[in-house]
Amino acid sequence: MLIFGWGNPSRGDDGLGPAFVGEALRRAGVDVLVDYQLQPEHALDLVGRDEVLFVDASTSGEEPFEVFELAPGPKVTVSTHHLSPGGLLAVYERVTGKKAPHARVLAIRGWAFGLGESLSDRAKQNLEAALDWWLHQQEPAAAH
Repeated sequence: MLIFGWGNPSRGDDGLGPAFVGEALRRAGVDVLVDYQLQPEHALDLVGRDEVLFVDASTSGEEPFEVFELAPGPKVTVSTHHLSPGGLLAVYERVTGKKAPHARVLAIRGWAFGLGESLSDRAKQNLEAALDWWLHQQEPAAAH
């Protein structure tokens, strides 16, 4: 499994993805990747993965977070430099000729996205709830 968080920590709650990744690595020692945005080159980071959890801040989703299944798409063009998670899965399939790994998005609700801001207190609470959810998801796998 790979946890891929993206966002800009210098823009307040936009840093929720990288913050989640840092805590997941610290608490569970999983494979992680962090960047400011998803790019076509990241398709190669998915090679050999059975599952990917994409983590990002949400500006309008449910609080404290939402989780949803992800499918490859939409189709991407050669000039694309910034991708959605589904677009990245489509690039993976195009480049490798293989079916994309199982993927989900964890969208953590944020509130303050101003330049130079830190994570808001509300976003920190949502981050903790998302981490608790994820750690609970890992327990059955660890027991087998």
